[in-house]
Amino acid sequence: MNDKHYRNRTVIITGASAGVGAACAQRFARAGANLVLVARGDKALTDFADSLRPSTKVLTVAMDVSSEEDCKSLVEKSLQEFGAIHLLINNAGLHHRGNVVTQTAANLAQMVDVNLRAPIYLTSLALPHIEAAGGGAVVMIGSLAGRSPMRGAATYAATKAGLKAFTHSLADEMAGTGIKVALVAPGPIDTAFIMDSIDEVEDIVYSQPMSTTAQVADAVFDAAEGEEIEICLPAMSGRLSHLAYLFPRLRRTLRPRLEKIGARNKDKYRNRSTQPESN
Repeated sequence: MNDKHYRNRTVIITGASAGVGAACAQRFARAGANLVLVARGDKALTDFADSLRPSTKVLTVAMDVSSEEDCKSLVEKSLQEFGAIHLLINNAGLHHRGNVVTQTAANLAQMVDVNLRAPIYLTSLALPHIEAAGGGAVVMIGSLAGRSPMRGAATYAATKAGLKAFTHSLADEMAGTGIKVALVAPGPIDTAFIMDSIDEVEDIVYSQPMSTTAQVADAVFDAAEGEEIEICLPAMSGRLSHLAYLFPRLRRTLRPRLEKIGARNKDKYRNRSTQPESN
């Protein structure tokens, strides 16, 4: 990692008010980057940005990433504030949990719009400016769900698989331009995204080790700086998801065992969340 590389460089982060997005903001703030933080909720975004302003320059943009006009405005505001764009982190994500037949058309479309259409479009807007700045990177936050089929998450998994295909294809297109394109694909992360709705999340998700937001943020930093196009967290879970995709019969054979492990881990996480806080 080379923190000095990002001093006074501009980093746009979507979904930045909490979870992985907030951890990425903190990581790049330590590196001295100028931050453009994006989220839907203005108050939470502003409160978080205020905590970073003593150490770096921050622009907040409350917007809907699935809106084309909002995306155009985001790029314009970033350039007006800082004069250049060097790194785009497409982190904003949405998951309406449950089987496909239980979903409304609006829910299905919203997942596709936020998880896939938005990062593709925003990337297309940012690339010319990253190139004009002398090069940089685009990093997508994917998921191990995009590498292996998931019950109760078919549309979500499909969007993350699409993001993986987009990343690898775009990385080839950008070869030789000075623009790095990469994907970070975590398994379960210890955030409200899965912990606040623990009973709705499939047991098998909790069969894998949980990553912290700081670990994902470090992986994003490495992805932007390194040679790898795709980084999986944890690495062993990435290998297992790859095997599950290549060998469907093995996946179906192992599923009952992994579901039992996940169910036991769920109970541990529930107990953790109900423990009284110590003074």
